[in-house]
Amino acid sequence: MATNTEVAGENRERLEANLARVEELQQRLLAAISRRKPTPQALNGPENELYAKAAQAYWQEWLQNPAKVLENQVQYWGKTLTHFVEAQQTLAKGQLKAPDDPGPKDNRFKNPLWDSHPYFNFVKQQYLINAEAIREGIADLDGMDPKEKRRLAYFAQQITDMFAPTNFLATNPDALMKAVETEGESLVRGLENLVADLEANNGEMLVRLADESAFSVGENIATAQGEVIYRNRMMELIQYSPTTDQVHETPVVLFPPWINKFYILDLKPQNSLIRWVVDQGYTLFVVSWINPDATYADIGLEEYIEEGYLKAMEVVKDVCETDRINAVGYCIAGTTLSLVLSLLKKRGDKSVKSATFFTALTDFSDQGEFTPFLQEDFAAGIEQEIDQEGILPSFIMARTFSYLRSNDLIYGPAIRHYMMGETPPAFDLLYWNGDGANLPGKMFKQYLRGLCQRNEFAEGTFSLFGETLSVKDVDVPLMSIATETDHIAAARDVYRGVQMMGSKSKAFVLGESGHIAGIVNPPSRVKYGHYLNDDLSLSFDDWKAGADKHEGSWWPHWEGWLRKRSGKKVPARTPGDSPYKSLCPAPGTYVAIKARDQNR
Repeated sequence: MATNTEVAGENRERLEANLARVEELQQRLLAAISRRKPTPQALNGPENELYAKAAQAYWQEWLQNPAKVLENQVQYWGKTLTHFVEAQQTLAKGQLKAPDDPGPKDNRFKNPLWDSHPYFNFVKQQYLINAEAIREGIADLDGMDPKEKRRLAYFAQQITDMFAPTNFLATNPDALMKAVETEGESLVRGLENLVADLEANNGEMLVRLADESAFSVGENIATAQGEVIYRNRMMELIQYSPTTDQVHETPVVLFPPWINKFYILDLKPQNSLIRWVVDQGYTLFVVSWINPDATYADIGLEEYIEEGYLKAMEVVKDVCETDRINAVGYCIAGTTLSLVLSLLKKRGDKSVKSATFFTALTDFSDQGEFTPFLQEDFAAGIEQEIDQEGILPSFIMARTFSYLRSNDLIYGPAIRHYMMGETPPAFDLLYWNGDGANLPGKMFKQYLRGLCQRNEFAEGTFSLFGETLSVKDVDVPLMSIATETDHIAAARDVYRGVQMMGSKSKAFVLGESGHIAGIVNPPSRVKYGHYLNDDLSLSFDDWKAGADKHEGSWWPHWEGWLRKRSGKKVPARTPGDSPYKSLCPAPGTYVAIKARDQNR
């Protein structure tokens, strides 16, 4: 048995080793931060004018309705004082426990000590009281423009979330217990994780959500069999290998968003939409977009359409020896597909037989949760960044989306990764989420100003290729799939855009869950259901109230609709059996380009 002296010696050696590691990590930390390129101030927070407007509105409220302001303050003081007295009374009884009321449920406070320990319970309860007071104070401001008030509420919530006691070592029981159990090793590992993330992202603070070493594109994700048969500066076109002897005559061309990589639709065999479509007897082509660098600064929607959409359609028609194709567009690629359909109508081109839209917005009149990011100061900051870099670096879009769900996508992972020293999970969806793409400067300005801010496509005034495009020009048979909890393309906004389209044959499907899980919802899982209603003349609320709920995936319903528009069966087409020979196996080369490497 080891003596106390031996144990003390071992502990001292471990402490000295950890201190040496900390000193080395500090040097690496400083070196990583020094590589960070400064971003425009507007992208890091709102302009001071917003706070000035809030102060003015609060002052007006005080002058015009002092009773309401005083009532809010008195309620806050009362709750705070009551909370303090209850804690004092419990301690005065000589009981080291929290008051009986454990407070509202919040995933951040799952550790039992938040409810049972008087110190942690007091901190938690006071934080929740403060947070509620801030929310109510903003909600009661009547003298602010609704958009400004929404922005103020958003940024106030970000500040509230940032100051949650779980985000600080001294007030996080999980992190403190882990540090004690590991004799401080968890804190050193956490610092190592922090430094590694900063080094990997050129000094930017981006929390790694998944264990990147667990995945390799083309090896254990994105493994559906196919070949790249065409490549230009904008995209690689993948033709997937058939799994049936016969296929429908009309091929399917799928355009994924270029904000992220296409393999969200082929993460693994069990949930691969790509594999499933091929297994239903379709010749499927998927575009894999380039991950642009600064040389793409002057690339706009024109190039995405001409060298992406139109070129892909031309190649597919040549390969399959058909005059028409069925097109699918996901998210921003669905928005752009609607622009393409308007353009083709102007040109009298009937190449697209039907169109399917996955979570695609065409009417941006309600900016929803993106309201804070679509005001002039933020838009000007985006343009300043683009003018400086030539592109919108992927981390800015990733950060923007993450802050819409900051507790789940920023603070929670940061606590586990940096404060507790845990390795991120080997989760393919989170790996994909972190594998973003840069956006060309000109394209994003067109999208931000013309579509998001000025809503020109819905207004019928969006100009491209010398044509004025309108959502009303979209007149091919179409199906649009939205999802119930989508925070990027809200279902009611998607629905409103579909209502504006000029098609005589159109269908709308509302899937359960969100922007990703609601789309990547294979029939084998029977996890999320969907809603159907043929009457698209109704308001969204009335449409949903009258919709029929169906269990399981919407994929079979869509395939039944697509089958009616896909022609007779013909012998299966194999990649390479056409003038377009294989350039390389799927998933291709463009998908492997990392945004962080482009931005060095």
